[in-house]
Amino acid sequence: MLNTPELALSDYLQAVKLVIDDIFDHEVWVRAEVRSVNSRGGHYYFELAQKDDAGQIVASCRATLWKFKAQTVINQFVKQTGRQLESGIGILLKGKAVFHAQYGFSINISDIDPFYTLGSLAKAYQANLNRLHEQGLITLNKSLSAPFDIRHVIVIAPENAAGLGDFRADADRLASTGACCFEYHHATFQGNHAPDEIRQAITTAVGGFYQTHGRHADLLVIIRGGGAVGDLAYLNDFELASLLAKQPLPVWVGIGHERDNTLLDEVAHTRFDTPSKVILAIQEQLVSITSLAKLAISQIQKISQHRLSLAKQDTKHLLWQHKTASAYTLKQHKAQSNSLLTKTQASTKTAIATQKQRVNHQLHRHQALL
Repeated sequence: MLNTPELALSDYLQAVKLVIDDIFDHEVWVRAEVRSVNSRGGHYYFELAQKDDAGQIVASCRATLWKFKAQTVINQFVKQTGRQLESGIGILLKGKAVFHAQYGFSINISDIDPFYTLGSLAKAYQANLNRLHEQGLITLNKSLSAPFDIRHVIVIAPENAAGLGDFRADADRLASTGACCFEYHHATFQGNHAPDEIRQAITTAVGGFYQTHGRHADLLVIIRGGGAVGDLAYLNDFELASLLAKQPLPVWVGIGHERDNTLLDEVAHTRFDTPSKVILAIQEQLVSITSLAKLAISQIQKISQHRLSLAKQDTKHLLWQHKTASAYTLKQHKAQSNSLLTKTQASTKTAIATQKQRVNHQLHRHQALL
């Protein structure tokens, strides 16, 4: 062992650096997932990783996007994807391996392909969509009956969002008439923590309403509006979509984009392009049932009047029948009374005559005796 050559750590690492500089002296495209990223002084520092199918990390390293390239690369990425570089997204980076005896291995990034990230997001979207289909969640909320009389609406939206302002302009007017009540809950709709916040807002709002009223609200509305298209990716969360699908009340969503769907659109009872169209649909439903109510009242009045008219006619007819029957009965009774009176008078006259004869006979007998 004493004859084995010895190297200082710095010498050994310097030799490793020479090998890396010699073999990896050119840039290559590398796929990786961003574990974390932060910016200092215009430079961007990444922690990158690769995971296996079980989600276990099988490789990791540091990477740096230096200030002189950072602005161009970051701006292009955000413009194409609508998202910031952040943890959890997959990227395809162009870089060169560097090794430093003190700081170890890292990659100097010169470019990031935004279209790879878009493809990665699309692939993840389709995988989640297939999973929702397999579990029967796409049609679960759609199978609920559409709300008829919309009296109570729970609204989940980002606080102070432009879309919420448009929605409330008409919602407040409806509420002021007493036609419908709206209960608002807020959550952020962008960033990696967005799905968790929205799930918590939904659970709290729906559960709280049931505890207070002993029944579910008539409608759950999810609106956003006004954000970048790329921010929609934060809403493509399987657990969030699953929670929406399993709600015991119809879910209407107005995310705010005509061409781009999210998983929330896929599982919702009804999808609208914008928050304004959601409140318009609620208003139209209320107008519709009001018209139906007016029509029903009008029909009831007509039926009531018709039945009342028939009842009056029946009453008049019955009264005439009673009068006719009473007159006939009275006439019969009068005839019977007259007949009885005649018979009584005749009988009385006969009896008087008979009695008179008897009296006269007795009188004659008495006179004879005298």
